[in-house]
Amino acid sequence: MPTESTFPSIPIPDVDLWTFMFERKPEERQYPDDRVIYIDPDTKRSYTYAQVRSVALDFGKGLKANWGWEKGDVLAFYTPNCIDTPAVTWGTHWAGGVLSPANPGYTAEELAFQLKDSGAKALITQKPFLSAAREACQKVGIPDDRIILMGDERDVTGRFKHFSSIRNISGVSRFRKVKLNPKKDLAFLVYSSGTTGHPKGVMLSHTNIVSNVLMGYQGEGGNLSWKGGKDNQGDRILAFLPFFHIYGLTCLVHQALYSGWTLVVMPKFDLERFCTHIQNYRITFAYVVPPVVLALGKSPVVSKYDLSSIRMLNSGAAPLTRDLVEAVWKRLKIPIKQGYGLSETSPTTHTQRWQDWQATIGSVGYLLPNQVAKYMSADETEVPAGQTGELWIKGPNIFLGYLNNPAGTANALTADGYFKTGDVGHQDKAGNFFITDRVKELIKYKGFQVPPAELEGLLLGHPDVDDAAVIGVYNAEQATEVPRAYVVPRKGIEGTKEKERDIMQWIEKKVASHKKLRGGVVFVDDVPKSASGKILRRVLKERVLEEQKKALKAKL
Repeated sequence: MPTESTFPSIPIPDVDLWTFMFERKPEERQYPDDRVIYIDPDTKRSYTYAQVRSVALDFGKGLKANWGWEKGDVLAFYTPNCIDTPAVTWGTHWAGGVLSPANPGYTAEELAFQLKDSGAKALITQKPFLSAAREACQKVGIPDDRIILMGDERDVTGRFKHFSSIRNISGVSRFRKVKLNPKKDLAFLVYSSGTTGHPKGVMLSHTNIVSNVLMGYQGEGGNLSWKGGKDNQGDRILAFLPFFHIYGLTCLVHQALYSGWTLVVMPKFDLERFCTHIQNYRITFAYVVPPVVLALGKSPVVSKYDLSSIRMLNSGAAPLTRDLVEAVWKRLKIPIKQGYGLSETSPTTHTQRWQDWQATIGSVGYLLPNQVAKYMSADETEVPAGQTGELWIKGPNIFLGYLNNPAGTANALTADGYFKTGDVGHQDKAGNFFITDRVKELIKYKGFQVPPAELEGLLLGHPDVDDAAVIGVYNAEQATEVPRAYVVPRKGIEGTKEKERDIMQWIEKKVASHKKLRGGVVFVDDVPKSASGKILRRVLKERVLEEQKKALKAKL
């Protein structure tokens, strides 16, 4: 029988995100209007709850007045974390729009694919990213006057408007909030890389996000609060996880406003600044990923700072080993729990309870409320507790499908509503879930998904490459997988170190940073393939394991 959540079931209101966030009854939102929610630690700029609502409302009206924004129109994001992101997001929702966030590390070509696939009508970015943003928009026919800026820098030429000018117009009182069907209308189109090499547009409804915010709130078990603590300032969360990723989008942007937490927003991760902000703002909690846990356990930088205000860290996006958790506890006495989720699940489906973090290290914890889950064998029959299978999950947080991809949707969602996660694991007798491997072949570099087929396709375009295969190789120093290419060189080309560097640099110019061949290039005589021509990555991974065993024996 499928496992039901051990958390009490919670009511999921049938409302869109604007209503959920800004039209709650006073007793449902316990914190005041002047509560500071988002802070930029570099500029000291901030937003209170009331300011977020006001700016979002003006922006939503501006979209309608300036561009005739209609229900279902897509606004793409191409920007690092910014405290303007929440207001722009909910303003777009007020106007009936859909947000599609893109990685600011994307090349113009990669961004153009997402803009075209999502049908984006406009793009919001920051000034340092204008060049690539404009190039991508030109490829798909988005005019310059549909590229807008946010953040602190403005375009001195006046060619590209700042979002604040989109909202600062008169005569917009006639516009009204668009009526939405929360269960069917999209709130977000987030892109998740597929093994085919092209990212897939994950369609997330308003109900998907509303339900996951409420589920996540229950998962933290009342341990985080908007008030209290030693200074009565409540919990302060350090936000470096990218807002273009569903992990940061739901767990940080949405959860902070719903719960009244103060979010100290970093544009991207930097260890020195991470530690500085924890010390200066007395950060009490952070959502992190394993490479950050590794740095906290080993980096000498950490010793220069007082991190004692941290009450708990939550790690997600990739598996976390016992060694990393115990190293941080031994060094800093900071506890770390683990959670699990995917873009298709909005994202969080499991979390360890605060009180259980030490007893269940290695587990992703318990199933969050309003969900059922089961582990399935290769022939799609359910396996009992303790046995390994693929995790299937059903709940109100499960996505609606992949945009423009009915075959992918049919393969991922069952007729009775289960999502096949592609992740393999088991459940113990106490109800803890474990994730041990992936059915899918995606490489996870620091939480980012790297599709091997995309890199293989690019490699085959190199004039000196006859064949290629890419796999993920675990790098203990970085606590993450890194992409490694196995290349068959063209006849007459020697597999030298110089040629390896040439190929790596060639790829580097064509992809986002997280897709670089950090695992190097290995020259081989042939790429192992099945009779049907499918690359046998399993064979290459087994080869790596044998090499690692030999290397370990040599050290002993």
